[in-house]
Amino acid sequence: MQRFLLNPRWLGLLAFVLVFGAVCFQLGMWQFHRLENRLDRNDVISAHFRAEPVPLDVAAPVGTTIDSTNEWTRVILRGTYDSASAVSVKFTTRDAAPGVDVVVPLRLDDGTAVLVNRGWMEAANSNARPDLPSAPRGDVTVEGWLRQDNKAGGDAVRVFDGQVRAIDSTGLAEFVSYDLRDGYVNAQAESPAAAEALAVEPKPELGQGVHFFYALQWWFFGLLGVTGYLWFARSEARDRRRAAQLTAA
Repeated sequence: MQRFLLNPRWLGLLAFVLVFGAVCFQLGMWQFHRLENRLDRNDVISAHFRAEPVPLDVAAPVGTTIDSTNEWTRVILRGTYDSASAVSVKFTTRDAAPGVDVVVPLRLDDGTAVLVNRGWMEAANSNARPDLPSAPRGDVTVEGWLRQDNKAGGDAVRVFDGQVRAIDSTGLAEFVSYDLRDGYVNAQAESPAAAEALAVEPKPELGQGVHFFYALQWWFFGLLGVTGYLWFARSEARDRRRAAQLTAA
């Protein structure tokens, strides 16, 4: 009675179920790999945050690329803000409130500069840059952590009317007349303090996320496909057996 499983319709269904199950298994494994990467990232971030801040030239000398190995390093840097080149990162939110991040190049004694995300301020979503609070004048000491360039590319990192959509030293290099170091710094403290404070970048979320549950979900879908095939095959066999018994009677 199970010879019906060899007809083209059932063979096609079997092929689909096997492919579907394999895809679901791979997607589940992909989510587990993402979980492992996230846990590794959390360990790196936690180690950096437990360490004391170090001078920028110790953590990332001139020419250093900011990547996953040195991102989140706590650093101290001293220089002078180039307030004339301040830009805002539009369409950012905090607790569902619209606003902008305020990014200002900090010029260092060696002639280079590093982008500093001074913090966030509430502002309406608009293509016109809002009035930005003044950065401290003169020599400033900034403490914060290193971040990688966004690498969004294209118009997202080019300055239009004093605004960008993503922070990237390569894109903003066209906006200033001096060399920008790779990456940027999320400021957590400034000395002297600014007259108008900004909301500093919060620490990153170090939870496990939903990757584990997504992995189980994909595997459940794959198991559901195989189970469904077996259920329909069993139901078809039962119906055929009953039909054969009626015919014999």
